[in-house]
Amino acid sequence: METMALAILAVTAVFVLFRYRQRKQSEEFPPDLKSAPESTGLKSSAPLRISTLPTGTTTVAVSHVHKSFNGTHAVNDVSFEVRSGEILGIVGPNGAGKTTAIRMLMDIIGADSGQITILGASAGQDTRDTIGYLPEERGLYRKIAVAESLRYMAQLKGLLPEEAGKVRDQWLDRLGMSPHKGKKIEQLSKGMSQIIQLAATVIHDPELIILDEPFSGLDPVNREMLKTIILELKECGRTIILSTHQMNEVEALCDRVLMINKGSVVLHGELHEIRSRFRNNSVFLEYNGSIDNLPGVAEVKDHGSYVELFLNQDTSANQILSRLVERGVTIDRFEVSTPSLNEIFIKVAREES
Repeated sequence: METMALAILAVTAVFVLFRYRQRKQSEEFPPDLKSAPESTGLKSSAPLRISTLPTGTTTVAVSHVHKSFNGTHAVNDVSFEVRSGEILGIVGPNGAGKTTAIRMLMDIIGADSGQITILGASAGQDTRDTIGYLPEERGLYRKIAVAESLRYMAQLKGLLPEEAGKVRDQWLDRLGMSPHKGKKIEQLSKGMSQIIQLAATVIHDPELIILDEPFSGLDPVNREMLKTIILELKECGRTIILSTHQMNEVEALCDRVLMINKGSVVLHGELHEIRSRFRNNSVFLEYNGSIDNLPGVAEVKDHGSYVELFLNQDTSANQILSRLVERGVTIDRFEVSTPSLNEIFIKVAREES
């Protein structure tokens, strides 16, 4: 048994050394990225260097990708790009094709056709160590202590033992988890386990970070901490893809949104542009006075504490505001109606079903 254990340790050591050398050899970026400036060092609030990629560099490019299973299109002609320093939210109903798209980015499964590039290289074995992936189904070894688990995950991604231990301790300290580093994963709460999984996701300092339902099961305190870390990663120039059903988090964090339904892209663009596109020509109004027969108002809907004024197509909100002031109406609230992302999601999903 001792001989077998020594053999296993030897094989593990060789594998870790191989991955470290492989990572060092692959640190050269493609020709179009070589002009990036040198790293400016670790960010003070987190154990993370500033990305060498200029902000706005295309790090992920998906072009006309198809994937079918038993004749059913799981992903049908999907195209999108993600840039450094940007957070893309991927949303859609259950079974829409989001997970299949993410697995193709990770090269867990291959596309039937189309092209996927990560940092200028085709998605594959050589791009995996540039990605940090937080899966929806968490995968830490439950019988192993937190500290050992994180060091092991770091070494699998190419870090040598001393470096892995240093970065691990920095992340545990940053996340407030140092007092729990000696506990086994199975002894942690669901929320604490998820925070440790996040550390495992970013411990090798990846350029691309994919988070699949990262807020699931977190209490409000840990949810806010996770949002802070995600924004710090963005500020350091990382490319982040966030897949979640929690539309309020998408609105709070994401620069652009990609909605997939039945395998196809049904909505894609900057968040403010999408909300403007689906905006009703109406305003919310809390007031004191008379608004009867107000020119430019086609309909008034009473919501109890406020009313919604639906405007004629040729009438603007500013015109209505001026007319209210001219009439002497006391205004406590005047707000242009803009639908939430959740309302847009429901509307588009119903139209596509």
